[in-house]
Amino acid sequence: MEPAERPTWGRYALAGFVALVAATNIAGIFWARLVEDSPTVLIALSSRNRYLALSLGADLPLISYWVIGPARIAAAFLICHAIGRAYRTTALSWFTRYLGVDQTSLDSFQRGFDRASIVIVPFFVGSNLVAALSGVRLMPLTRLVPLLAIGIVARLALIQWFAAIFDEELTTFLEWLQRYSWWAVGASVVLVLLINTRNVRGGSAR
Repeated sequence: MEPAERPTWGRYALAGFVALVAATNIAGIFWARLVEDSPTVLIALSSRNRYLALSLGADLPLISYWVIGPARIAAAFLICHAIGRAYRTTALSWFTRYLGVDQTSLDSFQRGFDRASIVIVPFFVGSNLVAALSGVRLMPLTRLVPLLAIGIVARLALIQWFAAIFDEELTTFLEWLQRYSWWAVGASVVLVLLINTRNVRGGSAR
């Protein structure tokens, strides 16, 4: 059910989401340079699993990993939760129109969320769609915050574990990346533009 009146704070949540999308695109373009020069900046811009793992491979201090990583993931989740809470089903339509989520996936996530939110939230702690669904379903913060914390800690611990296991491979890749980082930046620019263009065109066609 749609709220009778949109809360004012919903606009601030939307502004925050736009800022997060911009930051993610910057990370998507310049990750190959940032991972060696400023890994803390990289994971502050985007908390994607690959950036977290590569930053550890680039000797990111663990204190930065465990402070910036959780803060970035939590910020994205709570902003999307707020958007879902403020805009309800309208927010979900934005995911299918402009963010590349197909209706089948959306329906699947909705069914799964209704049946097992206690598992869905921690497991998909990095999903903007799940975060928005938690807001649409008006999940209480007293329930949401502990599940979010569990999911963040588990995800970061798992990535740290994998980074330690594949430390040699990460080091080899980063050494290669140092030689070809600007080529990687060029390819990333094209990829980011293609993804954003596809999402916008797909949304306009619906």
